[in-house]
Amino acid sequence: MAAKGAKIFKTKCSQCHTIEAGGAHKQGPNLHGVFGRTAGTADGFGYSGAVAGSGVVWDEKTMSEWLKAPKKFIKGTKMVFAGIKKDKERDPLIAYMKEASA
Repeated sequence: MAAKGAKIFKTKCSQCHTIEAGGAHKQGPNLHGVFGRTAGTADGFGYSGAVAGSGVVWDEKTMSEWLKAPKKFIKGTKMVFAGIKKDKERDPLIAYMKEASA
């Protein structure tokens, strides 16, 4: 499942995000260590007030809701991404992200 998720990350996420340890911020923040972290707290990235003040802690459930519809999950986000509506795409992506960001 993580291999499928890696392909999805490459096609849908890597233009704006890195996930490896020490990776640079791009248009979006580096995602290494994202699970268990409070949204809007990666050092060195300028988050919107909406994300920084959301109080969301990233786990499988919150990440799935975010990836499904970012602008509905945290109103006021600067993230320009329509979302991934299909569970069959989100689930392997989240599995990959958990593995790659640990």
